[in-house]
Amino acid sequence: MEINKDNLEVIVERLFDKLDLTDKKIDRLLNHDACLKGDELLDNQDLIGMLKVSHRTLQRYRSQGKLPYCNLYGKSFYRLTDVNKFIDDQFMGIK
Repeated sequence: MEINKDNLEVIVERLFDKLDLTDKKIDRLLNHDACLKGDELLDNQDLIGMLKVSHRTLQRYRSQGKLPYCNLYGKSFYRLTDVNKFIDDQFMGIK
């Protein structure tokens, strides 16, 4: 294969595409590790069953900043320690 200017541009473009893809994968892995921190993760369905609330209520808790969460692969996840703290905080107001 003869390398000319056109071929070189195609090769470089493919290389940059692969680097971009690798960079996105690394970012996802770093976000996953930062989110997990050695703790168990729960998804929306877990919390709906645990807290006996609707999906919309969970969304409200997230948007109001009451319940910390992280997004992985387009899904919301919650650390078990954050959920337990949220529950404790909610019931402290009742006492």
